[in-house]
Parts: sequence; structure tokens; C-alpha cells
Amino acid sequence: RLVHELKVNCMQRRKIEIHSPDSSVAGTNNFKIIVADVACERIFTVNDVEHGGCKYGIINLSGLGKESLTVEMYDNLYFTNRKVNSVCWASLTHPDSHLCLMGIAETPGCASLLPASLFSSTNPGDRPGMLCSFKISTAWSCAWCLNPQADNCFSTGLTRRVLVTNVVTGHRQTFGTSSDVLAQQFATQTPMLYNGCRSGEIFSIDVRQRNRKGQSWKAIRLFHDSAVTSIRLLEAEHYLMAADMAGKIKLWDLRTAKCVKQYEGHHNEYAILPLHVNEEEGLLTAVGQDCYTRIWSLQDAHLLRTIPSPHPSSKDAIPSVVFSSRLGGSRGVPGLLMAVKQDLYHFSYN
Repeated sequence: RLVHELKVNCMQRRKIEIHSPDSSVAGTNNFKIIVADVACERIFTVNDVEHGGCKYGIINLSGLGKESLTVEMYDNLYFTNRKVNSVCWASLTHPDSHLCLMGIAETPGCASLLPASLFSSTNPGDRPGMLCSFKISTAWSCAWCLNPQADNCFSTGLTRRVLVTNVVTGHRQTFGTSSDVLAQQFATQTPMLYNGCRSGEIFSIDVRQRNRKGQSWKAIRLFHDSAVTSIRLLEAEHYLMAADMAGKIKLWDLRTAKCVKQYEGHHNEYAILPLHVNEEEGLLTAVGQDCYTRIWSLQDAHLLRTIPSPHPSSKDAIPSVVFSSRLGGSRGVPGLLMAVKQDLYHFSYN
């Protein structure tokens, strides 16, 4: 832990230059969400636009070297973009080939699956259409399944129900719940979907089952005292990390259904804020609604560092972060990316 503590406390903030082939893109709109692909070569960005919509883009991190801190940003001007509640990368034709977006419309909402190639500089003439788009009630969360037993499926956490859609066959399964589903993650070793609810309940579903009424299909059930805003399975899938709207972060042992650790200091009362677990470095990262980014030791739950936002704290300027041992791919640099307002920062970890 002392090595991690030293590294985390030596992290220095540096601003990243964002270059864009379309000069109107970079640095003009506030970042709302950034989500990295599995290899951490790209981040998908959602930026607020003045007239009320959103702009989506992909930032290529390959330019993040030890010396230079420049990245390329590509966006897509071909379709109007809804505000987004939740985003995840999807591996349909190859790893992280697509993006699942849960858009907020006034009513109803919209779930879309977009090819990531929409946002590349290559082949502007070759614009594949949306692969899948359908109207839904308000969607809070989404997750893509990497287990071969539930291939090509993504899940949507809705108001009082869970929808699992096979994007190739169009087949859909609905599971009724007693509460809004605010957080989701699929296991990879089994076709299980974990769900965190506004009621504080966390439960798992085996998605091979057919739709069932009642609650009998819930496999594991855990309970927080407040709305669950984020869940992360640890690699071996024996443990699950969960955060709630009381600012509690708990590590659950799924074999005994008992809480085995608590991580103190997180601040949240109303926001759906993600957890970031990095087992390779043994770190847990979370941004609170107070706009502070906190980093804990996974192993002993000790709070290692509290990083203030570079901008004044406000409800619409909560930083969005990504932590990785390899930002920019297999030869990348370790560190924390922080997007806040119109800026992107890198905190090196080495």
C-alpha cells in the first residue's frame, strides 16, 4: 500500500491539448461523461451543447506520451444527439466496435446502438447507419454482455423493469422490478446480470431464464439503505463493489452475501456517479457530488488522496474520470484522466 500511496500522492495535474480535424469541436462544450474502451485506447465523450442537446465524440488517446500531452478528438455531425443518462461500449463485430447509449427524450426515451466507426477520421463517405434504436421509457443504466451464453445482448435499466435485448435477433426479455434500476453490470464468467436499484436493493438475474412475473428469478439479493448508483464486479467475480446516495461504498462477498469492507469519505446525496476499480494498481476511484475525486486502497480501504476539481464546484461541473495502468493502449502511460467543464487533464501515475 505504501508504494501506491506514494505514487498517488505524487500525481501531478497537467492539461491535455485536444486537437480536432473539425476546429469547431474542441474546447467549446462542457464534458458531461467520458467512458474508456477496454484497452483504454479511446474514450467516448458526451458534451453538453448550448441549445440543450448533446454532442458525442471519440478521443483517441494514442498521442498521450511521456513528453507530449495531445489527443485527437473526432465527433459526428450527421445526427442530432439526445441528452444521455448512460453509456457503455459494446463488442458486436469486434472488441468495443459499438456504443450503447441511453438517451433522455422528453418522453419516451431512446436506446441506440451506434458503430464507433461513425466517429473516425477514415472514410467519411462510409457512414454506417444506427444499428439499433428503439423508444423506451426513461432509461437509467445500460450494460453489454461479454458472456458467450448471452451473445450480442445488452441490457437497459428502466423504471421498474429490466429489458435485455439481443441486437442480432431483436429478441427481448423483460423482468419486472419493484424499483428503478440505476446501475447494471454483466458478469463475464456466467450469464448473470447484476442490478442496483433506487430502493437500495442489488439483485442478479440469470438472463437465460424466460420472463417471469414476481421476484422468484432473483438469484443474489443484497441491500443498501439508500439508492444504489454504481456497481462494479471484481475480476474473479466473487466480490461486488457498490456505491449509494448516502455516500456509502461497500465491498460485498457474493458467496456469503455479506459486506466485507467499507470505503469512507465519498460524498453523494442525489447524483448517479460511477465507481472505477483498478485491481492491477489496487485502487478504487470515485468522484463525489462535492466535485472531489477520491482514491482509496482497494485492499485496506484507506483513503489515499483527495483531489479537488480544477474548476469551482457546482452541480453541472462534476468531473468525469478514467483511471488506467495503460492510457493510450498497451504501451500507454498510467494515470488518471479528468474531464471537467471544457478541459481534459492528465494526472500521471508512475
